[in-house]
Amino acid sequence: MLHAMDEGNIAGGALPDIEQMSFEQALTALEEIVTQLERGDVPLDQSIALYERGEKLRAACQKRLDSAQARIEKIVAGTDGAPSGTVPLDGGNA
Repeated sequence: MLHAMDEGNIAGGALPDIEQMSFEQALTALEEIVTQLERGDVPLDQSIALYERGEKLRAACQKRLDSAQARIEKIVAGTDGAPSGTVPLDGGNA
């Protein structure tokens, strides 16, 4: 699993665009970076590059989680308290 982020790849530009990754792909990539950094055998310059990419991945994952939370909170409850539908985030009609 770590082969996608092995030494040299971070600087080579061969990494996928974070915005194009699914949440699951971004989370897996972040976990791989954490594993590499925790091993402690990555050169300093590469550690910094990995950390920077990890921060971008973390931010992208957080953004997607926040968006999912907002969607969940838009569930409309009926008079009996049961969910009766959803309201689009943009405020349009469902």
